[in-house]
Amino acid sequence: MKNWLNEQNLSFLLNRTLWIDTAIVIGGTLIIYWLLRSLIRFISNRSIKSGHHRSQLFYNNAIEILRSTSQLLLLVFSFLIAIKFITLPRDWSTAASHGWFITLLLQIALWVDCSIRLWLSNMRRDPTHLRNPVTTVILGIMVRVVVWAMLLLAILSNMGINITALVASLGVGGIAIALAIQTVLSDVFASLAIGFDKPFEHGDFIVFGDIAGSIEHIGLKTTRLRSLSGEQIVCSNTILLQQTIHNYKRMQERRIVFKFGISYETPAKKVRQVSQSLREIIEGIEKTRFDRGHFFAFEQNQLTFEVVYYVTVADYNQYMDVQQEINLQLMERLSALGVRYAFPTRRVEFTGGTLPQVNVAGLASNEVEDEEDEEESSSPSRGAF
Repeated sequence: MKNWLNEQNLSFLLNRTLWIDTAIVIGGTLIIYWLLRSLIRFISNRSIKSGHHRSQLFYNNAIEILRSTSQLLLLVFSFLIAIKFITLPRDWSTAASHGWFITLLLQIALWVDCSIRLWLSNMRRDPTHLRNPVTTVILGIMVRVVVWAMLLLAILSNMGINITALVASLGVGGIAIALAIQTVLSDVFASLAIGFDKPFEHGDFIVFGDIAGSIEHIGLKTTRLRSLSGEQIVCSNTILLQQTIHNYKRMQERRIVFKFGISYETPAKKVRQVSQSLREIIEGIEKTRFDRGHFFAFEQNQLTFEVVYYVTVADYNQYMDVQQEINLQLMERLSALGVRYAFPTRRVEFTGGTLPQVNVAGLASNEVEDEEDEEESSSPSRGAF
């Protein structure tokens, strides 16, 4: 038996066809690998001079994807091409066919993965469309997971494995996991909604409910704001999107409405002059646009004016400077016209019967009036010296 095994090994080693086929495969693999690497290097080192930004970007991305070609898969690919030059047994040919499919699919998946990373990187660097980095990261992870999951299922299917039960198991498991972490997932999808819809971005000043602050960070689960009083406010993304949000960073101009009142003793002629003065004051101040200023209503203690104007900048401090200047000039104009501001007053009329006697400092009201009359008669006149 031992002698027979030795004879078989010797005949195998002395098989001339085997050594020739081995040399053809090794030599062919090395040559093809060198040719493919040289071709990739030649294409990658070429430069394109194009004045169009999009074509330049597309070419650069294509070159970067080509450079991401796996050297190991390239070597395997060269080997699979080289074995085509020799005659293989049927089982080996079947295995080589599976190898072709798996190698090509893996390389395509690597190219797709690289293109996804480049796409997301270009989105983050685009100065014209600022995007939430958290959203791009989540999107990249989700797309890449889908690509590699499809790759795995395709490889298993090619190898003859029934993936129907596997897909069903993954579906049931995914539903169970989603139910377990539905709160977290709702916040994650809310973060994606914020990234795509962009109701606010980093640095925006927003107000919702009784909360006001500037956006500091938009995360997977929460959004953080810096309030006007200095503390940090952390809010769930889902809850935040359920609110009515006022984004003051995107305000182009402010519409201002304010009211003031003057005394009922003001004659109609001067009331008209007040309306004209309002227009002159607001039109004379920079960064404002006058809309209207009217004698609005007869109210309990005053003649009420309503004024509407626009501040053509969104900055709150500049708006306050404008409003202060309007108030100061309005005070000066009313003083020059001899018009008084209205103050809260109350007038009580007593009808029917007689007023009750009121004691003041121990004296009856009629005695107080007599003393006042005596003081007025005994005092010298204003013109005397």
